[in-house]
Amino acid sequence: STMFLVGLSGGIASGKSTVVAVLRELGCAVIDADVIARQVVQPHSKAHQQILQHFGTEILLENGEINREALGSIIFSQPEKRRLLNSITHPEILKEMLKQVLKYFVLGYRYVILDIPLLFETRGLTRFMKYTVLVYCDPPTQLARLMKRSGLGAAEAEARIGSQLPLDEKRKWATHVIDNSGDWESTRRQVLRLHSRLEDSLDFLWARLAVGTAVAGLGALVFLLLRHFIS
Repeated sequence: STMFLVGLSGGIASGKSTVVAVLRELGCAVIDADVIARQVVQPHSKAHQQILQHFGTEILLENGEINREALGSIIFSQPEKRRLLNSITHPEILKEMLKQVLKYFVLGYRYVILDIPLLFETRGLTRFMKYTVLVYCDPPTQLARLMKRSGLGAAEAEARIGSQLPLDEKRKWATHVIDNSGDWESTRRQVLRLHSRLEDSLDFLWARLAVGTAVAGLGALVFLLLRHFIS
């Protein structure tokens, strides 16, 4: 038996962080793509240097870190700049994600959850996931939660939600859906059921698999992922 990957995604204010918190409580291996995306652009990193070469020092904060808001305003208004940024950061993000996958593989985990906000928008990584999980909530609840959380008015909150692929559209692509429209206990019960299914979907994973086998398998995955994103 081999370890498998589970892609997790959601939408703004759908409650993905709540689901991740429960999964971590259960001892699941969770790799957060957003955290990695911030790590790979830290000062002195390869991606940081390349970003400065193409976008200039005006996107820097006083401490040398990249001003995400300043960079975001550039790439959202200029699609070619967004593609350029992705070509710089995506390979570095993928390499770090795969390092963490390898770690959990060697440790004997049955599955690893990849928390990827734009999993269903990009679609490039879904082919490597045995299962995909969407954290869903109904549109009125999503709007109310976003307004309460961010202090936005209805129009601005609706605009932010509208800039993303609708959750009802993402439901069509997910193999599992966690409906977070209700209370915390309801969501927790669904996460516990999902965890049980994932654990039962695989026979016992041998914890002493040779590291060489792990490196060989993940090396092939690295090649496929990098070829997809660079091509």
